Amino acid sequence: MRVVAAMSGGVDSAVAAARMLDAGHEVVGVHLALAQSAATLRESARGCCTIEDAGDARRVADRLGIPFYVWDMAERFRRDVVEDFVAEYAAGRTPNPCLRCNEKIKFAALLDKALALGFDAVATGHYAQVVEVPDPSAETGVRRELHRAVDPAKDQSYVLGVLDADQLGRSFFPLGDSTKPQIRAEAAERGFSVARKPDSHDICFIADGDTRGWLAERLGERPGPVLDTDGAVLGEHAGAHGYTVGQRRGLGLRVPAADGRPRFVVSTDTRTNTVVVGPEELLGVDVVVGEHLRWCGPAPAGTGPVRVGAQLRAHGEEHPGSARVEAGEGIPPRVTVHLDRRTRGVAPGQSVVLYDGTRVVGSATITASGRR
Repeated sequence: MRVVAAMSGGVDSAVAAARMLDAGHEVVGVHLALAQSAATLRESARGCCTIEDAGDARRVADRLGIPFYVWDMAERFRRDVVEDFVAEYAAGRTPNPCLRCNEKIKFAALLDKALALGFDAVATGHYAQVVEVPDPSAETGVRRELHRAVDPAKDQSYVLGVLDADQLGRSFFPLGDSTKPQIRAEAAERGFSVARKPDSHDICFIADGDTRGWLAERLGERPGPVLDTDGAVLGEHAGAHGYTVGQRRGLGLRVPAADGRPRFVVSTDTRTNTVVVGPEELLGVDVVVGEHLRWCGPAPAGTGPVRVGAQLRAHGEEHPGSARVEAGEGIPPRVTVHLDRRTRGVAPGQSVVLYDGTRVVGSATITASGRR
């Protein structure tokens, strides 16, 4: 099989490419140039896609003896990920750019280009597993399912929940059966210079991690009131777009709570430019509604609710509950998830990813949440 190995310049994608080569595939390494003005050197472990990263990826490809190319997708990344991120915050939602990048770039633009050039699949260094199960209705007699990685600390199935069945059928995740220490040890044994390279984290295009400051540069400052749930003014903010539900720090409150307890953002409204804060118990919700459904395989059968596990953030816990899909003529399909117990900090724009055991069923973008 001819496979494009997406090589970011990190240790995970390096080992993924090596394992695909060991498995007997014809592998070509590809580094995605996503930054329109990539820095020469990395200032911290937060960022990625620098010139240094491209060099690291090339050195691994040379050691493996595979062809290596850099594909420029900076404009597509700017439009589909960065501008989408800004627009979502401007609308008062809290997006996850990693899911959008997987949906729009790595398993759409990259995969589409690979297929157009005659490749069969794409391999990445994500920690997740693809499991093949018998399915007489499938053309090949088997169906591919997306499952959690064996290492719960590194599992990335949440950010892959946007893949549909066709994309999953042409994707490989060779690291899903290993832990991070095992991957680093294997990289060292293979003589890869990136074996000890720090992981990138947070939002790759905000290298210093200051999301609020980054947004302020693009959306400007719009001073407005911070209110309590009774409408009393407690302070002032620089723009409601810089706050998210569940946030505790950086609220700039001038009036302490009468009971001395901490307060959290319970809602934001970019139309009125207001931020409302309240006690922690107001954050608890047990109903989550999502749209923009993506199924990693067949959609749940029937109209009745099905038992699922719901994960609401990339590094969050899984919450047991039941999900019901609703659709009507002229109405986009949506899923309503009833959680067995309340959880906090659920914000519009985040994603809910549904599981059946370790299998990813699908995902949706959260549009509303509340209580039964």
